[in-house]
Amino acid sequence: MGAIVVITTVGNEEQANLIAEELIARRHACCVNIVPGIRSLYRWQGKICRDSEFMLMAKTMDSEFEAVAAAIKELHSYELPEILAFAVDRGDPAFLEWICGCLDKDAEFSDEPEELPLPLDDSSF
Repeated sequence: MGAIVVITTVGNEEQANLIAEELIARRHACCVNIVPGIRSLYRWQGKICRDSEFMLMAKTMDSEFEAVAAAIKELHSYELPEILAFAVDRGDPAFLEWICGCLDKDAEFSDEPEELPLPLDDSSF
């Protein structure tokens, strides 16, 4: 089926939410997990840097990679954002079908977010 997971990291929750929402709204990804509390240690422009970041993990299809990468570059504040894709070797067939269905640009469904109660232990969404 060509399912992939695309990851990127961002410096704050606001940007994480913006990129995730846009990838879903544009139907480039079916789901984006936002993982807080990432500690990154890296070399940039000759210096060793340490930052706290949020990781985004977008589930999509290989055919959407260029659109996902373009959206990340458009919305990202970093000069050189991390954009890495990993092939999904195996997965539940029903879940893989769901990924495909969510990316169908001609499908009839609402792009309005569902009103769900906030989790009791996380009011940051």
